[in-house]
Amino acid sequence: MSTDPLLIERQGAVETWTMNDPATRNALSDAVVDGLLQACTRAAQDPALRIVVLTGAGGAFCAGGSLGGFARLIGQPLQAGETDPLLAMNRSFGDLLHALCDLPQLLVCRVDGPAMGGGFGLVCCADHVVATKRSVLGTPEVTLGLPPAQIAPFVWQRLGESAARQCLLQGLSYTAAQALQVGLVNEVIEEDSDGSWQQTLTRLMRAAPGAVASTKQLLRQLRCPVSDVRDAAAKAFAQGLRSAEAAQGLAAFARKQAAPWAMPALTPSPQERA
Repeated sequence: MSTDPLLIERQGAVETWTMNDPATRNALSDAVVDGLLQACTRAAQDPALRIVVLTGAGGAFCAGGSLGGFARLIGQPLQAGETDPLLAMNRSFGDLLHALCDLPQLLVCRVDGPAMGGGFGLVCCADHVVATKRSVLGTPEVTLGLPPAQIAPFVWQRLGESAARQCLLQGLSYTAAQALQVGLVNEVIEEDSDGSWQQTLTRLMRAAPGAVASTKQLLRQLRCPVSDVRDAAAKAFAQGLRSAEAAQGLAAFARKQAAPWAMPALTPSPQERA
């Protein structure tokens, strides 16, 4: 099996981009983000390409951001005069979200298993999302002491303000059926089989490529554009990751314990139960 962090397979007018790090549930490492950015740049100049399929290997879509070599910075304040390496790392992910939304081709997410945090943000960029029944999609950042910074505008655009507030501020997770109800997912299938997937591609290929590109451009002009908060989001994320909250939240998550700010469920008093 290939160890490349991003696998690209071309079949006619359809290209599949597979995030390929099953050990981390396809977390968004620098290599994955850079590879996807390069793929977006190339695809934007490819008139023969009609559909881009974004998926993950090994029974997971994407577990979200990968801290990688930045783990040592969690909870550590920035030193005076130091340029924070977290800024460029997080800003690159914001660049990727914008690039995915700007693709002239149909962008289809093929979700099987978890799509969390940054993976949830990727899903929000898609023109069409197919998920298996076992898929779970969520934004757990605030429960870990972090802001869902770069994905927030895209979640807001996909779900609308009310649902986005509920999702982002509570760190909610959705089953595939729930995601279908709120409009995050467009199709739910029993399992990720080539047969059901081919039916979806056949239907999507009915759309003419030039008309698709033109329509996507019109839609970007008609609706309120996503605010470009990439720099502010990178700063908010970097500050969040260096905070004591993030150190406590991520440590609690690693121990499978509740974060210190999480209140236990209230037990009714005997008088309230009476």
